Amino acid sequence: MQCDDLFSPSREGSLTAGVDEVGRGPLAGDVVTAAVILDPDQPIDGLNDSKKLSEKKRELLFDEIKQKSLSWAIGRASVEEIDQLNILQATMLAMTRAVEALPIQPDRVLVDGNRTPVWRYQSEAIIKGDGKVAEISAASILAKVTRDRELVELDKRHPEYGFAGHKGYPTKKHLDAIAEHGVLIEHRRSFGPVKRALESS
Repeated sequence: MQCDDLFSPSREGSLTAGVDEVGRGPLAGDVVTAAVILDPDQPIDGLNDSKKLSEKKRELLFDEIKQKSLSWAIGRASVEEIDQLNILQATMLAMTRAVEALPIQPDRVLVDGNRTPVWRYQSEAIIKGDGKVAEISAASILAKVTRDRELVELDKRHPEYGFAGHKGYPTKKHLDAIAEHGVLIEHRRSFGPVKRALESS
């Protein structure tokens, strides 16, 4: 899918930011969000839902998005905030942080999913927006590459858990590693498998 196949509302003259998150389901690490305002004069070919792109393609687009966008920013909520607030509210917080960190503020915001944060921006939630709206696709790529890189770094510190492979998701390998080696500070203690591991230890 090329950029021209996606709806890019910034071309209508308003500054529209796309927002997406990565990391709601994993048992470890921050939830990471990104906000992007694309430049209609510098189209980016190949934008799509980050999950449908190869790692190599995401890495290439990651740099191109940062270079060509009018404005971009990363937001996050920590493991502690996820455990304190719950993952949904932490995700909304991370999205708000990403948009507020944009060097150029948007006229409106399009958010991937079925809800938007409670904030001051004119906004709309778009289900599967990362495959429909160029700005959201770009945000999904920035968020995923950012978080994936952080989990690769975590893997270097704790190779026995296999974070570089599963990126914190509850795979059998990850659950077996938690059972054998215990819970790390990077694990989300409010998530069921981690909570059960703590209770049984």
